[in-house]
Amino acid sequence: MTTTTSLNSLLLRNPNRSTTIRFGKNPNPSRVNGVNLSSGRRYKPISITCSTTQVECPPSSAAQSLDRVFNFAADPATLPENVLKRAQSELYNWHGSGMSVMEMSHRGKEFLSIIQKAESDLKALLDIPTDLVTGSWGDKAFKEAQNFCKPSVIWSGKSKKYTKIPSFDGLDQNPDAKYLHICANETIHGVEFKNYRTPKNKDTLLIADMSSNLCSKPVDVSKFGLIYAGAQKNVGPSGVTIVIVRKDLVGNAQEITPVMLDYKIHTTPLLGGLKEVKKKNIKKAQILYDAIDESNGFYRCPVEKPVRSLMNVPFTLEKSDLEAEFIKEAAKEKNQKMIQPKGHISVGGMRASIYNAMPLAGVEKLVAFMKDFQRLEQVKMSAWSQGAVIRDRPSGSGSGYRTSQKTVAILVLSCLA
Repeated sequence: MTTTTSLNSLLLRNPNRSTTIRFGKNPNPSRVNGVNLSSGRRYKPISITCSTTQVECPPSSAAQSLDRVFNFAADPATLPENVLKRAQSELYNWHGSGMSVMEMSHRGKEFLSIIQKAESDLKALLDIPTDLVTGSWGDKAFKEAQNFCKPSVIWSGKSKKYTKIPSFDGLDQNPDAKYLHICANETIHGVEFKNYRTPKNKDTLLIADMSSNLCSKPVDVSKFGLIYAGAQKNVGPSGVTIVIVRKDLVGNAQEITPVMLDYKIHTTPLLGGLKEVKKKNIKKAQILYDAIDESNGFYRCPVEKPVRSLMNVPFTLEKSDLEAEFIKEAAKEKNQKMIQPKGHISVGGMRASIYNAMPLAGVEKLVAFMKDFQRLEQVKMSAWSQGAVIRDRPSGSGSGYRTSQKTVAILVLSCLA
């Protein structure tokens, strides 16, 4: 029996299962899956028993322990394994201080050394010398701004379901606007600004929400008046926030501004090298987008190619009723499960969030699964369209037959191709 490793591995979850292929309504189809069956001979049921000795698994390229899952959730997101292990080892007694970091005073010397080191590390990464609504988070920012000023939307992608981003040069910018706000990467719809242009009016500040792509690539921070990020994507766990604000803007908060948002109290001037991180992120995203684009429509990404996000990859299946099966089967994958590929509740479909900490092996495994899933579904549909009824039963069982969709597809592909 000739078959691919990935297909055998699905069958061999129960290597002792005996499987029978029978033809139903059309007992002598002339052709099934490209194989000529019109010789006039009668075909008896085929019994096949598979053994695990037939499987040769390729070496794993996984960069993390096999007891970990590949987590494609958008938020909270996957964290580097070595970071988690270090945090685990230091949680109980931080550097011999006799207490956990969760017990320290935020004014104590121990915690101050932690926060100062964090700021120093961030300086090594980032180089510092009107609203634009491109998705759900840009829309939310505009609505929040109405509590403090009278903003206007100069462009919205809502009518195009947030699948594109305009050119700065073509925007009808208000020359008297105090600021232009953008959301640098939209996690729900998967659109991302690939470069940042300064507003036409040199006195207009460029403000950016970089919650989901901060530290994923180099950024010329000098173009911005302010960058803010809920950084639980690429920088740390939930609760971590970062604000980068130009020094001359500090101390000009409105009277109604909450103290916790007054940056004269909480200032972080930051001064790196994210080129290698960007290269890795481009490689991961390209592998996934290529798999989608080369699937002949089985998978589709609605986002225009020039503005596709490196962090969040939304896609749909040709038949939406397969999405639940896709999620279920991904979570069953051998060696390392894949969880949280489901799209945001407001748009549906699938979404793979591949932030900095997602290893290349995780994306490769997802792509391999996607290709297998597509192949099995298409073969199954092809067999059923020819009138094939395929059933299986556990070895030694006399309780009748039980339908197994995976076995249907695998056996038709393996035995009739």
